[in-house]
Amino acid sequence: MTAAKQASWLEVARRRDVVLRALRVAAVVGTLLCAINHGDRLLAGTLGFRDGLKIALTYLVPYAVSTYAAVGALRAEAQRGASSSVGR
Repeated sequence: MTAAKQASWLEVARRRDVVLRALRVAAVVGTLLCAINHGDRLLAGTLGFRDGLKIALTYLVPYAVSTYAAVGALRAEAQRGASSSVGR
């Protein structure tokens, strides 16, 4: 695949393997962060709407970071493969 035909960032981010990996990371890391940051309020049952938004972000951030890292790695790998096959 040449650099001109390289998949767009969004195309790679929507790949099933990338999405599933990011969901697993978000589930594990988000749950740990949620327990650390909001555990006392969860157990006390005193969560409000703003807490719900913060909890959603607690899961969204690891998903976004995992996706960003995976897409960057996959696109760099594709770029290296395309440049190494040009000389053949």
